[in-house]
Amino acid sequence: MLASTVEVPLRGEDLVYEPKYDGVRTLALLTPGRPRPGVRLTSRLGNDKTSQFPEIARELERFAKERLKSPLLLDGEVVALDDRGRPVSFQHLQGRIHVKSPSKITAAEAPVAFVAFDLLREGGDDLRGLPLTARRARLERVFNDPGSPLLRMSPQVAGDGRDLYRQALADGWEGLIAKRASSRYFSGKRSSEWNKLKLIRAQEFVVGGWTAPRGARSHFGALLLGVYERKKLVYVGHVGSGFNEKELSKLMALLRPRQVAGSPFDAAPPDTNDTPHWVRPELVAEVKFTEWTDDNRLRHPTYLGLRDDVTPGSVRREPASKYSAVALGRLDQKSNADRRTAAPPDRSTAKVKRPNKFDPALQLVIDQLEDFEHNRRKGAIVLPDGDTLDVGNLEKVFWPELKLTKGDLLRYYVRISPYILPVVAGRPLVMKRYPNGINSQAFYQHRAPDPLPANIPTVSWPDDDVPSRIVGGSLKTLLYQTQLAAISEDPWFSKAATPQFVEDIAFDLDPMPGTSFDTVLDVARWLRDELGHVGVTGVPKTSGADGLHVYVRMPPKTTYEAGRIWAQIVATMVATKHPKVATVERVVRKRGAKVYVDYLQNIEGKTLACAYSARASAFAGASTPVTWKEVDEGLDRRDFTIQTLPDRLASVGDLWKPVLSGKPANLRLVEKYLSRS
Repeated sequence: MLASTVEVPLRGEDLVYEPKYDGVRTLALLTPGRPRPGVRLTSRLGNDKTSQFPEIARELERFAKERLKSPLLLDGEVVALDDRGRPVSFQHLQGRIHVKSPSKITAAEAPVAFVAFDLLREGGDDLRGLPLTARRARLERVFNDPGSPLLRMSPQVAGDGRDLYRQALADGWEGLIAKRASSRYFSGKRSSEWNKLKLIRAQEFVVGGWTAPRGARSHFGALLLGVYERKKLVYVGHVGSGFNEKELSKLMALLRPRQVAGSPFDAAPPDTNDTPHWVRPELVAEVKFTEWTDDNRLRHPTYLGLRDDVTPGSVRREPASKYSAVALGRLDQKSNADRRTAAPPDRSTAKVKRPNKFDPALQLVIDQLEDFEHNRRKGAIVLPDGDTLDVGNLEKVFWPELKLTKGDLLRYYVRISPYILPVVAGRPLVMKRYPNGINSQAFYQHRAPDPLPANIPTVSWPDDDVPSRIVGGSLKTLLYQTQLAAISEDPWFSKAATPQFVEDIAFDLDPMPGTSFDTVLDVARWLRDELGHVGVTGVPKTSGADGLHVYVRMPPKTTYEAGRIWAQIVATMVATKHPKVATVERVVRKRGAKVYVDYLQNIEGKTLACAYSARASAFAGASTPVTWKEVDEGLDRRDFTIQTLPDRLASVGDLWKPVLSGKPANLRLVEKYLSRS
C-alpha cells in the first residue's frame, strides 16, 4: 500500500503518525524452519533485495529461528544509518542498488537497518482486511523487541503529530506519514488513507534524456527530468549536481542502451545548455530541490540516486507540505477555547473549496483504476462499501483526438459520483454503448444484462416488453455501465417505484445545422422569461454536445401526459413569439436554421443525458448545470468537459439541487397566464 500526497491535519482523532523514512520499501517474508529458517526481502515491485542487504537477512533468520512458530510477512523500509545509528537519506544506499551478490558489498557501504511498520500476514491469517490499529497491535506483539539494532519497529503516535513533526524538523527527517487508524491494507495500491507530510523537497522523477558533458566532466552533463500528467511526460528541468565519477559511469551504462531518436516529453524538446540525447523513459531518479519555480521547473536540484522500486508511469508531481516550524507555532497558539469562541467565518461570498472534502475511499478507487490501466490489468477493484467490480481494458481509447480512455471515464465518474448518483437514484436507466469509442457505431440497451453482477439493482414491471431494467443510484451500477462502454447516464424522468409519475420535465433546445450556440442561448433566455410568467424558475444545463437543456421540477403524482402537455404549452409560447428562431415543428425539413424546442422527450421510456453525465461528443463534453447569469453573459459549451467539471464542482458546488429538492412548479398557473394573454 502506497501513500498519497493529499494534505491532512497534524491533529486528528482518527489519525496516527509515523516517521517517513527515505529508504527502500521492503517486504520481509519470514518462515521458521530448522536447521535454517527462510527469509526473503523484496521491493514493492517484487524485485529480490535479499542479496543487497545480507546483514538484514541474517538478523531476520536469527529472529525467525529464535522467536517464530509461524510465518510472518512484514512491511517496512530498509534505511541507511549514520555513525550514531540514525536513519539518513536514500543517497547513502546507492552502493547497494543493482547489487547481485552479497560479496559485492564493501566495508565502505553505509550500515543499514530494517524498520517494520505493518504486519500483513501471520501464520495462515491474512491481516490486510483488518484496520490499521489491529494490525499494529499484532505487529507489536510479535516484533516489539527483535533483539538487534538492525531490526526495528517504527514509532507511532495517535491523534496529535505535532511533537513528532517537530522532531522531524530538528533531526532533518524527510517527513511524516499520517494514516487513518481504520485503514485497511490494499497491496500495491496508492491510497489517500495514508498521506505524506514532507519536509525535504524531494521526489522521484522520470529520466527522459541527458546532455553532453562540459569541460573535464565525463559521460554526461545533466539528466533531463519529467513527471507524468494525464499520461503525458512533462519536462520539469535538469539535474547536474550530486554525481560522483562512479555514479556518472554507472548511469551512462544504463542510458546508452535506452537511447532513442526523439524526445519522450510531451511538449517540444526543452531548451538545454548542451546537446540533448533522448532515452526511453524507463529510469527513475530521486532528486532533492529547494522549490518549484513559477514556470513549473525545479530550482537547485541535486541528484540522490536511482530508484528500482518505482514504476515510471506512477511518477507525479508531489505538492509540498503546508507545515513549517512557524506554522506549528501558530497552530499551538490556538487553544480549544479560542476555537470555541471564535466568530464563524463569513461564507456569504466564499467559494466552495475542494481538496479536503474529497472522500478518501473514492480516491482509493481512483488509485486502483490508475493501477489497472497502467499495468493493463483485468480483475476486481474494491469499492468503498467493500463490494467488488470486475473491470478491464481500461487503456481502450474512447476519445481518439483527446487520447482519453475508458479508464479516464471511469475515474471521472468516481470523482463526480457524489453529485451524479442522487440525480439517477431510483430511476430506470438506458445504456447507449460505444464498444470502440465515440467514433464507433453505438447501440441502445434497455434490458439489464444477464448474468448481472451482484448488488446491481433492477426493476421488472408487469406487461413490460423488457424483462428487467437497471436502476441507478449506486457507485457500482455507475461504474458497471461505464465498464460496458456506456459513456452517458440516461435515466427515465420517473422513479422505478412509480413509473407513471414524472419527477421533472425537460426542454431540449436542439440547434439545427448552421445554427450557432449563441442562438441557443437566446432561446434559453426566452424560455426562462416564459417560465417566469408562470412562476417557475427552470434550471439550465449544457447538453454536453451542441444544445442546452432546461429542467423543471414537477409536483408529486404528475403523470407523463400532464407533464408533456404543460411543457408543450410553454414551448409553443416561445416558438409563437419568436418564430424566426424557435420552433416546435418536428419535421426537420420545415425547421430551417432554427432551435427546436423539443418537449417530446417527456414521454414514458424516453431519456436524456442527465446532469453531470459524460457525452460522446468530440470534446468529451459533460452535461453541466449552469447559472442563468452564465447564460446571460454567454458561455462556450466546449468549456464543460469531463476534464474540467470536477474542478468546477469544487468551485461552484451542486447547482442541480433545485431540480431534486426545490419547489415544484404550479401547473395551474399556466392556465391563468394563457387566459390573461
